[in-house]
Amino acid sequence: MDTIALTNISCQIDMDKLIEKLHIKQDSAYVTKIQEMAAEAQSLAKPKAAYKEAYIDFKGDNFVIIDGVKFSSRVLRVNMEETFRAFPFVATCGTELEAWSKQFKDLLDSFCADTIKEMFLRSAHHEFEAHLDQQYGLGHAVNMNPGSLADWPISEQKPLFELLGNVRDLIGVQLMDSFLLLPIKTVSGIRFPKEGTYENCQLCSREKCPGRKAPYDQGLYQQKYQLKN
Repeated sequence: MDTIALTNISCQIDMDKLIEKLHIKQDSAYVTKIQEMAAEAQSLAKPKAAYKEAYIDFKGDNFVIIDGVKFSSRVLRVNMEETFRAFPFVATCGTELEAWSKQFKDLLDSFCADTIKEMFLRSAHHEFEAHLDQQYGLGHAVNMNPGSLADWPISEQKPLFELLGNVRDLIGVQLMDSFLLLPIKTVSGIRFPKEGTYENCQLCSREKCPGRKAPYDQGLYQQKYQLKN
């Protein structure tokens, strides 16, 4: 299957959430500036996503091969035990917002622009997941993201982009030699059907992470994912 680009994702900034994330009081004089920045960003924003429907060819002990491309991760392998289908994806706030944000030099303005881009990314990611789940009837599904765990390092971005093809031409996202992505507010991964719950956070011991979705489970890796002798 060819990679599909979603280029008409509709997102709206929630001003109350934005002000809350910025830790600004509602009666602050800076609120007017935030509103102006948010309105400007809203008029320019074109968040996007690219994905494809792919199939698992083979499962080893600590790797899976999807449409001929090898991904090395014991956790990914175990989590994909019961599925034969996967949806590699990239979602981004868009090059338009990335270019817009570069004009801000003041520290607070720059932080505000960064937060706005983050909110557009999260909203776009949510809309993408809703589209995917409805389009393919996934039911319960989970995500895994290269670089989120030591078991699946950021270098695994390379096979992911190999599987998706020319993402830069499709939605403007560039994979750097460092395996980081441009625009910075971009997320990549694989979404796949899975019964039960799973969050990368369950296997990550990083404390005070602002993106944490689940508590760290110290014994989970050894209990569920460690390769048995």
